[in-house]
Amino acid sequence: MDSQITEPGTTFSPAVNGFSNGKITNADFLAEEACIPTHLHKADTGVLASPVGKASHTLQNNGERAPIPSLGVDSVARDNGVKAVSSMDAVVRVFCVHTKPNFSLPWQRKRQFSSSSSGFVIDGRRVLTNAHSVDYHTQVKLKKRGSDTKYLATVLAIGTECDIAMLTVKDDEFWEGISPVKFGSLPALQDAVTVVGYPIGGDTISVTSGIVSRIEMLSYVHGAAKLLGLQTDAAINSGNSGGPAFNDKGQCVGIAFQSIKHEIADNIGYVIPVPVVMHFIQDYERNGEYTGFPTLGVDLQKMENPDLRLAMGMTPDQKGVRVRRIEPTSPLSQVLKPSDVILSFDGTDITNDETVSFRNGEHIGFSYLVSQKFMGENAVIKVLRNSETFEFNIMLASHKRLIPAHIKGRPPPYYIIAGFVFTTVSVLYLRSEYGKDYECDAPVKLLDKHLHAMAQSEDEELVVVSQVLVADINIGYENIVNTQVLACNGNPVKNLKSLASMVENCDDQFLKFELEYQQLVVLQTKTAKAATLDILTTHCIPSAMSDDLKT
Repeated sequence: MDSQITEPGTTFSPAVNGFSNGKITNADFLAEEACIPTHLHKADTGVLASPVGKASHTLQNNGERAPIPSLGVDSVARDNGVKAVSSMDAVVRVFCVHTKPNFSLPWQRKRQFSSSSSGFVIDGRRVLTNAHSVDYHTQVKLKKRGSDTKYLATVLAIGTECDIAMLTVKDDEFWEGISPVKFGSLPALQDAVTVVGYPIGGDTISVTSGIVSRIEMLSYVHGAAKLLGLQTDAAINSGNSGGPAFNDKGQCVGIAFQSIKHEIADNIGYVIPVPVVMHFIQDYERNGEYTGFPTLGVDLQKMENPDLRLAMGMTPDQKGVRVRRIEPTSPLSQVLKPSDVILSFDGTDITNDETVSFRNGEHIGFSYLVSQKFMGENAVIKVLRNSETFEFNIMLASHKRLIPAHIKGRPPPYYIIAGFVFTTVSVLYLRSEYGKDYECDAPVKLLDKHLHAMAQSEDEELVVVSQVLVADINIGYENIVNTQVLACNGNPVKNLKSLASMVENCDDQFLKFELEYQQLVVLQTKTAKAATLDILTTHCIPSAMSDDLKT
């Protein structure tokens, strides 16, 4: 939910599917509106496992399909008469071993698992793949087409929002005989595309073809963001993640990354288009790291109702969107006010249905213009306020979410005192606690904060008592689970680090934690601190706090 210009109540679920013992569990299988990342996992037994519980392993598609377009003129005839395309030689197989954190037991990691996906070589001795293909990686290896050698790779950058990762290989032998792919322009509707990769069903390279069937702002499952995306009917299966999509000139026009489960719809796959890919590459080249896509940090209301437009002081020829709320941590909080009407962004007029002109008479979501910018860049917005028009030069940046959709590869934080386990709430934590249907099963108060609450400062976090590790000292408190901590000894709890500091430095006779629903937890300070070590030993917990709280 990085973007606040989506419709209220919309949620995006970051996803990396984990498998254990060949079974898919609710805690490991994550999907949003049936969209799934398409890298291929191997179970602990070594048997291939599909991200979709009952997915067919058949690779063919029903109905007629257009002929596979040529991948360019760089073809050479082999002795047997079969042509090999150099563009395909740039496509590599990505092998990754993941060790994901356990958000419910934040001092632990889950059992490691392996995955197989695709990637491709670009200029500068670099390889692109999907972020979810190397998420929480402990080891990444690359294998070239026609080679029997796996080369150790280094992850240079992971773009969580755009689901793209950049890798490199130090071994010079890996780069021999590989020509990097060339990027093309954004394709048009009905343009032919060819998706190349290493999907489920075999070990050799696979080529599927189709057309571009839709271009729009799309929910990126892994990154919980809304960016430009291509929909295609080319088969995109588990293992295709990170593989390139070529046009009929052999130029790369995007990266395969997710699809809709076959139980919901047939032959619908999604490709990260060139503008998003180039934004990621240029961001890394400009900053030496991935900094992300800026957002306005505002909730907007469509202005399709004529009475609403009249009440806002708009003339018949004016169009725009109304500002409902502004994130306090957004730079726009210093400029905009509720009920302002944004008329244009960098000279591009915004329509009443929150879209802008795209190309060939098409319209696309207004957030597309914002996503084209880089962090720290400026833009000019025209605003209607009390029937007067103003122009503001704004700086674009991201904003702090009270309940973040992801924590960008960091381990979850925690603090333990007298058996009380304190941690922060994220979407990943909610999934760990309540499964993929957390939106139905999580407590109403947490869901309300997840969907509607705004962080008042950059360091604000939602701190909860995750669970109580039973011991003599905490008798009567055992049933406190996932309850927000409001104050400690009368001092508001702003974040987990401040709570840990208050407890560690407390000299009062009692520790008093004020929880939501007017619950009160009282412990003797000296007894609580003395009991903590035994509780940690009993539960084999190495430390009373995560490393980030120790600094």
